[in-house]
Amino acid sequence: MPGVYYEGVGRRKSATARVRLYTGDQAGEIVVNGKPLAEYFGRTGDVDVITEPLRVVGLADNFFVSAMVKGGGATGQVGAIRHGLARALLKSDPNLRPVLRKGGWLTRDPRVKERKKPGLKRARKAPQYTKR
Repeated sequence: MPGVYYEGVGRRKSATARVRLYTGDQAGEIVVNGKPLAEYFGRTGDVDVITEPLRVVGLADNFFVSAMVKGGGATGQVGAIRHGLARALLKSDPNLRPVLRKGGWLTRDPRVKERKKPGLKRARKAPQYTKR
């Protein structure tokens, strides 16, 4: 993959994605960890969530997208790739900021799993109270 590219790092939950947008040949193709997007993410809707920023700005067929993602589960990885893709699009054209900001794709989602607390069954679930 020689040539110019724009890179963006996206994070969601415990997943991290490094997304690169290449100009030139193979435009319109998306590869995640060396596999085509639809093959890597089997669930319906995941492909739409990832490609949403590209479709809204109208650049879906202008870039070859390569993403390296690690950590987390399927939902976290999808969100991380979308976040990284939006950041890379912003580097390619700073004028896209209002559109990407309006979609909420530039903001890192801070929600992560809350830790378990001592004396509780889970993060907030307390053991059942018995009077006698």
